[in-house]
Amino acid sequence: MSSASRVSAIPAASSNAALAYFEDQFRYETDCWDVHDALNNGPHDFVLLDVRGTEKYQAGHVAGALDLAHGKIIASKLAHYPQDTLFVVYCAGPHCNGAARAAVRLAQLGRPVKVMPGGITGWLDEGFALVSGT
Repeated sequence: MSSASRVSAIPAASSNAALAYFEDQFRYETDCWDVHDALNNGPHDFVLLDVRGTEKYQAGHVAGALDLAHGKIIASKLAHYPQDTLFVVYCAGPHCNGAARAAVRLAQLGRPVKVMPGGITGWLDEGFALVSGT
């Protein structure tokens, strides 16, 4: 009979490996709170993209976000932004992979990108408001 739980049956990574892994995540993600703070208090040094599609965007989105569905992210739609512009993308929530799809498209275009995990669900969970319309 094993005395290890399913949690500990596979040993945890070393502290050095865990540190590298968790520190690296900040290069790929930013949270709803940090986005909210930057939008309201500055600096606003990124472009926030709602990648869910126009109908969902119009029903409710983060104030300051632009409507650009992940499937419509192409070079010509980004041409007016400097090449080093950081894009932050979000979708409906943790059950949606639209933000990851958008991040892939932006990275393929050579654009800096971070995902806002949680998306609209996380935004609302933090108690932040949405705006509707365009």
